This record gives sequence, C-alpha cells and structure tokens, in this order.
Amino acid sequence: MASHTPTAGRRRYEPTLSAEVRDALAAHRPVVALESTIIAHGLPRPRNLRVALELEELVRSAGAVPATVAVLDGSARVGLTEGELKRVADDPEIRKLGHRDLAPALATGASGATTVSATAFLAARAGLRVFATGGLGGVHREWTETQDESADLRLLARTGITVVCAGVKSILDVPATLQRLETLGVGVLGYGTTRFPGFYLASSGVPVDWTVHTPEDVAEVMRARDALGGPESALIVAHPVAEADQLDPELHDRVLAEALEACREQDITGQAVTPFLLDHLMRRTAGASLEANLAAVRGNVALAARIATATAAAATG
Repeated sequence: MASHTPTAGRRRYEPTLSAEVRDALAAHRPVVALESTIIAHGLPRPRNLRVALELEELVRSAGAVPATVAVLDGSARVGLTEGELKRVADDPEIRKLGHRDLAPALATGASGATTVSATAFLAARAGLRVFATGGLGGVHREWTETQDESADLRLLARTGITVVCAGVKSILDVPATLQRLETLGVGVLGYGTTRFPGFYLASSGVPVDWTVHTPEDVAEVMRARDALGGPESALIVAHPVAEADQLDPELHDRVLAEALEACREQDITGQAVTPFLLDHLMRRTAGASLEANLAAVRGNVALAARIATATAAAATG
C-alpha cells in the first residue's frame, strides 16, 4: 500500500462540490449523495463503472442530481465527473475511507472511496439532505465478546441526513443494531413495510415502529424534524429489496450459517470478519447475493431521488 506524507503549506479541506451539484443546491433542486466504496471495492471491474454510471442515471431520470462522493488527491469531492468515476473504478490503489480516515487522507493527499460514515458526513457538510446506499453497518454478532460495532452508527447519531438503505447487512445482529439505533436517537422508518429489511432479504423478521408509504410521507417527517430542532441525527428510511429480487431465504440462512462456522474455525476476528462473510456468501450462492445487493441498491437510489424531489418541492411550495 502506498504511503503518503503531509503536503507543505496551508490547504483548504472543505468539501469541493462539482459545478452541477453546486448549481443544483443554489437553485434548491434535489440532490442525492451516493457512496463510492461500492464502485472501488464492492464490484469487479469493469462492471463497477457501468453500475456507477447506471446509478447516477437513475437519479437523473427521477429529476434529481447525483453527487457521488470520494476523496481524490487529498480533496473531498461531492459530485464526480465521468472521468473521476472511471478513476475510482479503475485505480487499484484507491483506499477505503471511513469517517475517521478523512482528516489524514486530506492532509496527506491520498485518494479513497468513501464508506457510509464518510459519505454521510461529507454530504451533510456540503448541505445535502438525502443519501442512498445498499446496507448499513451495525452491531456484529457475538458483540458481548468482541465489542465490534460499525462506525456508521455513532456517525449517523450526530449527522442530520436522510439515509435510504435496505436495512443492515444480514451478517450482523439485526435486533441489537436496531436497539443501538434507538439508544443513539436515530429515527427509523419502514418504507412500505412493517418489518425491518434484511439487506439481501426483503424482511429480517424484526418489526419497525413506524411505516411510511410515499416519498411525500418521508419529506413530511423530515420537515417535522426540522421544525422540532434538537440534536441532529440521521433518519433511516428502510426500503426492502423486492421479494422477486431477494436472495432465496433458505439458501441465505444455510450459507450464512456455514460462513459463520468457517469464521469461528479459522479464528477470523475484527475488521476481517465482514469481508470474509460477504465473500463466502457470494461464492457459495454463485453470485446471487451480489445480484440481490445490486437490486437493493438500485431500488434505494431510485427511491432516494424521489424523496429528494419531494423534499425540494415541499421546501419551495
């Protein structure tokens, strides 16, 4: 892995907005933030670039402006050109950046793809209201022994952005994650569902307290939160993958149990657990888990664009 040293002189570290995103915000038009980790680290080349362009087109087709987020040469970018998207997709040296990695990445001139926590933080700093992703991180299984919890949760607890996702990754402890979100004061809405989604699965089986049915419903909840004020925290819109596109539940449960057992046998712990489990799922389902993931992402991006459009309409109406 390439090392970096801090560059000399004073630099500006605020997020740099693309001209398209800057103009849209100035005109109060809808903008949707997109993460870049799925491009750099979640998909094989060259499919990753095709998916990145497809997701941006989904946002545009709904009347909103896409703002894919990444760090390039020490500059936090909110909104990428096609050439910059290609760089993120093609460069094997692109790092994976969480929120904690942003300051050293900017100071040393590094380049990296942003995870949920880093994307949410930079998007909110730039004034964006809506962010679409696949699934959130959360509380890991056997938390009482490992104390392993995604950085996503604490960051979302203090970042006022609406996140459209397919729940949390099913390899995690879903009930514990929802309990943790409640403790942190992060609101959760089920979109057209009374059950929290299971990422690859339409339902985790765990109930949600609140259900909404339209983008306008979500926009109204956002408006009510703005009016109430108080501590800033994210609003999670839990949007299930369509049942026709979900991973077969029996296959999912069987392969996940195998993966967890393999993890214990090989003594895999810490940050290595998640990539190991996800890779095991993809290989043992012959890629079906990846296709379910992409179906969920597409649905979330399309919904986020509709929510951003409804939010912009409500603000100017």
